[in-house]
Amino acid sequence: MIQALINPETKSKVLAGERISAAEALDLAYAPLPELGALADSRRRQRKEQAYAGRGNEIVTYIIDRNINYTNVCDVYCKFCAFYRTEKDADHYVLSPEQISAKITELEAIGGTQILMQGGHHPKLKIDYYLELLAHIKSKHPKINIHGFSPPEFNHFADVFSLPLEEVIRRFMAAGLGSIPGGGGEILVDRVRNKISPLKCNSDQWLEVMRVAHRLGLKSSATMMFGHVETMPDRIEHLQRLRDLQDETGGFTAFICWTFQPENTVLKATPAGSHEYLRMQALSRIFLDNFENIQSSWVTQGPKIGQIALQFGANDFGSVMMEENVVSAAGTSFRLGVDDIRRLVTEMGYEPRQRDNWYELLAS
Repeated sequence: MIQALINPETKSKVLAGERISAAEALDLAYAPLPELGALADSRRRQRKEQAYAGRGNEIVTYIIDRNINYTNVCDVYCKFCAFYRTEKDADHYVLSPEQISAKITELEAIGGTQILMQGGHHPKLKIDYYLELLAHIKSKHPKINIHGFSPPEFNHFADVFSLPLEEVIRRFMAAGLGSIPGGGGEILVDRVRNKISPLKCNSDQWLEVMRVAHRLGLKSSATMMFGHVETMPDRIEHLQRLRDLQDETGGFTAFICWTFQPENTVLKATPAGSHEYLRMQALSRIFLDNFENIQSSWVTQGPKIGQIALQFGANDFGSVMMEENVVSAAGTSFRLGVDDIRRLVTEMGYEPRQRDNWYELLAS
């Protein structure tokens, strides 16, 4: 259902930098893609002019980091995941601090500043494993930010460790945790979550981890995985819940959406195409007016669509991602180096700039 025209009042609100409602977002969701992209690009310009004092239209940021999955053992068995293993599987693993340190040393050699560290919901790892791992990393690699442990993991930790959620997060922070990734959000609508990941934390629990983390001073990203069993109103409800929490805490640094990757998964759904991805990214930029940064998802869409996404509201090209295991397990394996990202951004007429997790620009 694609409409011929955008409601003039809604268009005027977007161009004026005003907030749109969920109903207006649902209307925009079916607008012609070029027009929707132009509105999203207008929103991007509004945000980045504020951030970079007159030169925001020219800058596209990226980060050099590495995804490290400390374990693939997980007991929530999400239907969309091809990465998890049980302890009975021959290829299950738990990485030691020394193994993780070796990976970080490789990252440091190419100018990396951060690791994104996540794992499965391992039923037997105790809190000492995590605290000793964090302390080891901070001791050996003090300049590396640990962007680690998604909200579902923290809910899992609170249960397994029999500790209050806030106490777990405080201990992780004291040991060296620097920020929290937005993984495990999928769609923040429990009807959907009950279909695709019934054993994982619910929507309120996901949001509460972020609320507590933000209150304690940790920044985080936010995500959405779409294109499976959800509807367009479900997607907008997801965005509404993120926007509401951002109004409350201001703790989200960026939003990233990507499409469900079906290969090797139990969940069967028709994959969303690149046009649908660009539509959702553009809509997200328009609706999430209190999010400064929107990240292009070249990891799932490929470098060419990653470039086009820069004209559909994205101002960040994401990560060099020296290592990625979860999405690639589901059949997607795009890889880019620093030179590739800088070239792709430059080809689109922007200035590529390396950043840290908090979107501070680093010296070129």
